[in-house]
Amino acid sequence: MIPHYYQHFCPVKILSGHNAVSNIPFELDILGCKRAMIVTDKGVVGAGLINIVREAFSDSDREIGYIFDETPPDSSNRLVNKLAKLFEKQKCDCFVAVGGGSALDTAKGANIVISEGTDDILKLQGNEIIKADLFPMIAVPTTAGTGSEATKVAVIYNEEKNTKMAFVSDRLYPRVAVLDSRMTMTVPPRLTAATGMDALTHAVEAYTCLQKNPIDDIFARAAIELVRKYLVRATENGRDEEARLGMANASLFAGIAFSNSMVGMVHALAHACGGVCHVPHGLANAILLPHGLEYNIASVPQYIAELSGMLGGSIEYMEVRDQAMVTVSLVKNLLSRLNRISGIPMRLRDAGVSEDKLPAIARGAVNDGALAFNPAEVSYEEALEVLKQAF
Repeated sequence: MIPHYYQHFCPVKILSGHNAVSNIPFELDILGCKRAMIVTDKGVVGAGLINIVREAFSDSDREIGYIFDETPPDSSNRLVNKLAKLFEKQKCDCFVAVGGGSALDTAKGANIVISEGTDDILKLQGNEIIKADLFPMIAVPTTAGTGSEATKVAVIYNEEKNTKMAFVSDRLYPRVAVLDSRMTMTVPPRLTAATGMDALTHAVEAYTCLQKNPIDDIFARAAIELVRKYLVRATENGRDEEARLGMANASLFAGIAFSNSMVGMVHALAHACGGVCHVPHGLANAILLPHGLEYNIASVPQYIAELSGMLGGSIEYMEVRDQAMVTVSLVKNLLSRLNRISGIPMRLRDAGVSEDKLPAIARGAVNDGALAFNPAEVSYEEALEVLKQAF
């Protein structure tokens, strides 16, 4: 069914291939940039991935002005403010973010601070608050999950309030997303599984939440089918080039979808798990996805039922609610298979969450903006019950 009204926007140029990183200097030339700040983390540097980027610059007149490799697992407001000052001090004119969601969001956050001429990103939290044109940014994901390379969202950890803050603006889209299979081959199995489930959660929530639309449904469907085909393969064999590039595209498609359709209660709960207990975002989504789907069946059984075919389930004549429960079972089965391969936890208790923290997580979730797009309203008591089921 076509909605009475919808919007779709994705201005990101996409480069996808087994050697796509080599094109970065050419893209910088097109953008009129000469001196790039690389934003990354110690793990990416240690894995030798920055050497691939350096090699791309070696025969170019573009230069790497500075390599910032201090990005933590959860980007924070203080770090973003620090990076903004460093960008200006090093006289850089663009960002090349190389890493997972935290590195990409850190670059986005620093870009906000610089471009808006402020000294603190906390002053600009919210939706479409940013008015200035941002410096060009090229995003090179080294995990296949967040989709941040194609989204208008940056999630920054507020160190003062122990919460994750969302910054949303059409100006936050990177100019270029570079998907290169070489950049994800060193990701270990457990992280491969968690980030892949993150991509699946993006696509599933984009397909089932209130702001879904026919264009982003196509991206969500493609992402789900790629996850079904390639996630287990990539987790079992990290050197599988085809699987790695397939999952990189799954993450990107899911990112495009949810950047327009938005997400719902699974993300609200996952954000709160990260803020209260520092559970990695992809891991929290992986654990919570089947429980969020089951909660939403009462509101959108048809949409959830449709997911079963995308996830590899047989399409049989049955009641819509029963078919929707098949979808929930398929997601649980996928998580169980990934658990056997990689050891990814299936319960919150196994991810470091103690039972006494569940009320605080529920309180954080009901105040999260993602709930505005969930197909069903969620009270504190209902959020707490879902968390108990996932515990």
